Amino acid sequence: MTEQIRPVRLAETIARHIQTMILEGVLRPGEKLNPERELAETLGVSRPSLREGLAILEQKGLLVSGRSGTVVARFLSRLADPLAELLADDERVAADYFEYRLTIEPAASRRAARRATEPDRTAIRHCLERMRTVHGSDDPTDEADCDVTLHGLIYEAAHNVLLLHIMSVLAELMRKNIFYNREQLYRRAGVRETLLAQHLAIGAAVLAGEPEAAERAAAEHIRFTQATIEEIRRDELRMATSLRRIDRQDLVWKGGRP
Repeated sequence: MTEQIRPVRLAETIARHIQTMILEGVLRPGEKLNPERELAETLGVSRPSLREGLAILEQKGLLVSGRSGTVVARFLSRLADPLAELLADDERVAADYFEYRLTIEPAASRRAARRATEPDRTAIRHCLERMRTVHGSDDPTDEADCDVTLHGLIYEAAHNVLLLHIMSVLAELMRKNIFYNREQLYRRAGVRETLLAQHLAIGAAVLAGEPEAAERAAAEHIRFTQATIEEIRRDELRMATSLRRIDRQDLVWKGGRP
């Protein structure tokens, strides 16, 4: 018997369209959608059909609606939050994190150099310009945030949705300083200038469509960052040892031999 063709409801088409935008990172977790009337006009659909389409995505856990409007669900937090608890304070985490990035990121940068579209390149250019602007600030917070943003834009330019969402989880953990303290890294003498040069090199290679250069620059950046973090931790251990030697006087009896 021939299977009958079921017509696709408009609401399902709307839901599929918005879901694709979430999948591709066009709509990001935590972002609020325009009011229903404006969104219906933008998509060229009726408000009842739009409302039904949004409800489909709410049932899937991709959207959250409330009195303040409709927001893309922070679905990554379901993984990021427990992962943060699991990884926190484990000495192996930083080394494993850099090993993972060294496996993934040079290849992502290589793909970005090959696949980046003009909108991708424009976003990367703007991020690099912002990074140069905030570099002169005494507070490295904005530059550290640009660091995370730039890497996210390169993942987007690689046009691999699985890579994009996995690395988005790691970016959330990065912002929480799970792997290492970003402020310590940026405040270390001479490091900030080196990081800026490395980020500019990665961005320039991607913008110029040079896959080998992008891959090489990304690998160099990750190795440098890992080595610097290890130096910071060794310095902290040495300082802790020195302070314990000073504090030993509070533990040792000073009244002569017992």
